[in-house]
Amino acid sequence: MTELRRYEPVTLGEIKELAEVGRPTVSNWRRRHASFPDAIGGTESKPLFDAEEIGKWLDERPVPTSEPQPDGTLPTYGARFRDGLRLRRLVTLAHGTLGADELIVQALAVAAMEGEGGGSIEESLPASLLPDFDRADSELVRTVRDLVAELGSAGAAAEAVLQLAGRLESDLAMDATPRPVVELIDALAGPVLSVAEPTAVLNLCAGTGDVLLALDADDGENRVAAVESDPVRRKVLEYRLLAHWAAGEILVCAEPWELDELRPRAEWSLVPGAADPAASSFPDGDFVVADPPYASGEHERDEEGPLRWAWETIRRLGPEGQGLVVVPSWTLSRPRGGVVTANARMREDLFKLGAVEAIVQLPRRIHTFRTGAEHALLVLRGEARRSREAAQVLLIDADRLARRVGDAWPENVVGLLRSKETPVSQEAQWMPTAARSGSPSLLDGRSVLPAHRLASPEKGLDHFAATVEARQSAFAALPHLKQWIGDLGVGKREHRAEHFKIGGQLRAGQLRLLSGHRIRESDIGDAGVPVIGREEMLGALPIGERRIMLEDLAAYPQSLMTEQGDVFLLTEHGVRTQVDDAGGCVLLAPVQGLRIAAYRKYLMDLAEGETVRPERLWMRPHALARLLAAPRNQQRGSGSLVRRVSVKDMDLPQLPVEEIADLEAVLAETERHRTEVRRQLTALDMLAERLAAGVADGDLRLRKRSDPGPRV
Repeated sequence: MTELRRYEPVTLGEIKELAEVGRPTVSNWRRRHASFPDAIGGTESKPLFDAEEIGKWLDERPVPTSEPQPDGTLPTYGARFRDGLRLRRLVTLAHGTLGADELIVQALAVAAMEGEGGGSIEESLPASLLPDFDRADSELVRTVRDLVAELGSAGAAAEAVLQLAGRLESDLAMDATPRPVVELIDALAGPVLSVAEPTAVLNLCAGTGDVLLALDADDGENRVAAVESDPVRRKVLEYRLLAHWAAGEILVCAEPWELDELRPRAEWSLVPGAADPAASSFPDGDFVVADPPYASGEHERDEEGPLRWAWETIRRLGPEGQGLVVVPSWTLSRPRGGVVTANARMREDLFKLGAVEAIVQLPRRIHTFRTGAEHALLVLRGEARRSREAAQVLLIDADRLARRVGDAWPENVVGLLRSKETPVSQEAQWMPTAARSGSPSLLDGRSVLPAHRLASPEKGLDHFAATVEARQSAFAALPHLKQWIGDLGVGKREHRAEHFKIGGQLRAGQLRLLSGHRIRESDIGDAGVPVIGREEMLGALPIGERRIMLEDLAAYPQSLMTEQGDVFLLTEHGVRTQVDDAGGCVLLAPVQGLRIAAYRKYLMDLAEGETVRPERLWMRPHALARLLAAPRNQQRGSGSLVRRVSVKDMDLPQLPVEEIADLEAVLAETERHRTEVRRQLTALDMLAERLAAGVADGDLRLRKRSDPGPRV
């Protein structure tokens, strides 16, 4: 059967849909390119085109926004068009009486029977396969068999059918493991699967089988098992494996306990000729992986929360085994409070046991259909490795890696895990689990998410040379300040200063965190006390333009007024800070504030003429604001849609009080000069705006009173 007979002619609208472009794009192709195929029928308003000719013509046009293929070439619109053309009949069937999942299951049942299933005895097939195959109508059977004939194998046809899941918005696609994560898991499994001895591989949440097929561990000697509790996904998994001729070597079950219920583990043997594997429990895993489809309703107080998958993985790991578990990032970022939650307890127990080898923070928006969720990969080790290796965990921020190296981030993660060398501190860092004197540990109750733990010093920068250069630039730009700039003494510190976390100062009462409030827009006007929101922090509105009357503010009993010396913070997509020099403002969420507890007493002593004791003032407002906004804190953000920096995870250097006092004086004077320059710029902007507006409306005539010289 030729390609021309296989596919019906297509319209311009169908070309648009199958090539995944807009209607104007197809019209432009036809109008601007003389080589565009001629119509073979239809009418002038709705011409028909030969599908094969259109596919060949589109083969010459790469998709500009797509990622290169492994051979370096770009995918073409022709490939897209043919993929859509093959599945067009299936999509049409899905729009009929069959639902998306039911259609996919029946189509995969046909592919399975065309693969290994067609040559197997009935007793060895999944119980549901023959009923699902019998329910498929003749049109569906013919369509899938045509796919098998065209693509060359039942496995390829099964993969083509699964493309429908995304196109029909089925949950099967929404919970699939992202391709980059599959590649990372496959690369990490390489050393385990390359050994000469048979290995045991277990996928605790197999889904539709993306990870299992990538691992390709079913070589006839290895023991491979897949656990999938969802009945529909389990059907898809079994039929997909049959289509790939892989089901004979893979044990599929609904729950993990089914692996243990027949006989004790000690009786298991991988030696050829041992007891029937179907009558034995599954052995301890050399490689165990789990990527569960987490739901938004799972909370940190649940005993059956996400981290239970990590404990199930550890329970099934062999002494030298390696486990990989994908978890939501909130399981790692939420700190331990006064009441220890189930999530915090399980997380700390993992570290105390020494079971965590690495935490890989995955790039944000890694899931195409779950863009609002962030995930991390826990790399776990077996009992024998825990006793041999140091109690350290490698924290890897793959989100930051991806911003630097793009799609090569999985390779970089694998390199970091295998090299054991000291990595770049802002992308990866070894962190001890046991507490040491004067050094942080992963058991201090704070977030263990890499983005929150990894400091971000400016790489390869000589701070002394850069500061001297900046001072020279300021001297040249501001000659009227040469005396003040010249008095700024800059020197190198003999020993790098230690750092402490803001969270510790909050718990000790040295700082107080002020939350922003949610106030109705209708209550905000131009009279009353100033409000500070996102717009004021970004400079879109001047401070004081938006205000709220005290009577209206009374409707918000939780609201607090700021005091002189408080620091405003906006921690979205970086850190922006500002010092409140007057007080009496109201913060609007997401703006927060930090209050130095000792600062009010310091101001009162100054005002009353009492003896001021600066040694009690460990930090000052302008110094606090600038140190919080330093580059080392800017990149500590997390969040898939909006990157937010946790205030508690920011850090400050431990400096003597006299250095803090000198820094405060310099920064306060710097801010005064900056305010003056901003006032001058605002005045010049206003002058230029009024001149241009008057001339534009025809009301003003502009000329210089002094001799302007020759006009060029």
